[in-house]
Amino acid sequence: MPNSPFDAHRRDLAALAHDSRRRTLAPRAGRDFASNDYLGLADSDALRTALAAGIERGLPAGSGGSRLLRGNHKEHEALEAHAARHYGSEAALFFATGFAANAALFATLPQRGDLIVHDALIHASAHDGMKLGRAGTVAAAHNDAQAFDDIIARWRAGGGAGTPWIAVESLYSMDGDRAPLAQLAEVADRHDAVLVVDEAHATGVYGTAGQGLAHAISGRDNLVTLHTCGKALGCEGALLCAPQIVRDFIVNRGRPFIFSTAPSPLMAWLVRQALEIVANQPERAARLAALVRYAEKRLAALDLPASGSQIMPVVIGDNARTMRIAAALQAAGFDVRGIRPPTVPHGTARLRIAITLNVDEANIDAMTDALAQAMAAA
Repeated sequence: MPNSPFDAHRRDLAALAHDSRRRTLAPRAGRDFASNDYLGLADSDALRTALAAGIERGLPAGSGGSRLLRGNHKEHEALEAHAARHYGSEAALFFATGFAANAALFATLPQRGDLIVHDALIHASAHDGMKLGRAGTVAAAHNDAQAFDDIIARWRAGGGAGTPWIAVESLYSMDGDRAPLAQLAEVADRHDAVLVVDEAHATGVYGTAGQGLAHAISGRDNLVTLHTCGKALGCEGALLCAPQIVRDFIVNRGRPFIFSTAPSPLMAWLVRQALEIVANQPERAARLAALVRYAEKRLAALDLPASGSQIMPVVIGDNARTMRIAAALQAAGFDVRGIRPPTVPHGTARLRIAITLNVDEANIDAMTDALAQAMAAA
């Protein structure tokens, strides 16, 4: 067989398969213990009604261009003004995805001579943005505020004269644990640093009106927060909330923003309605919190530790065994997915169990019973 330009790709896929790490796309099936639709909004009547209202208003499905051409719509600006008020920031900027927002942020804001100190477990989109940027980068030990402080102090002592950027997630997507935001804010103040907090998995779930975990330190001039709209809000896109200068700079210098077609105006309307729903229906987050507590008790009966959030990892370690257990759960009617390296560190393959309002206590009972059986059999 003649050489193919894709031989290297085939070898790479074969190596992934040998290590039980090759990914495939699978349709959704079974009870939802996998999605990020924490408040059950994505398929809700509430959002269907809001979407129908937007269509009735004549809002366009497509924007027709970038925001700097003809793509800027009044619904984008209405959403951004609403989000700034809601999250307690001076300004906001709407992106089509959280990945695009993170990439734009880290590729654009930190300058040459600056230093980004990021949590060792921060999201892949932040890493990709940092690769596009000009600042130096250093990983800090996970959720260790002192490690961030020490790294910046050593950098300053070695002649670092730029701005330090502290990059974390408020709630980590694969571990379900929280960042020490108050301590990190103190580190940022001590070193004239900017604190960047990705609120992807906290938005809508935490805060008195779903503003996230960083809302307790909102209103600071050295805080940038990112709120994705495709998880608890049930929509699409992401909102970057920050001082006005940050918004203005990205509009002028942020290539992922400048050269991307603007998000759908209809989606901007829908996100604004989702923010209102979450703020006006706090019982959704309260019901989720009760389900989380119930699921923690069920997992504790299996000697599995609690994360303290709606994201409940069950660390198996071995890639193949992880996928066997996930397959057994799926066959039993529960959509639980196995997560393998490089998404998580080597040796920590896991089941990522997500608790959402798409399930109830009876579903949790049945899932944990099936989990016990699958782990014993695998």
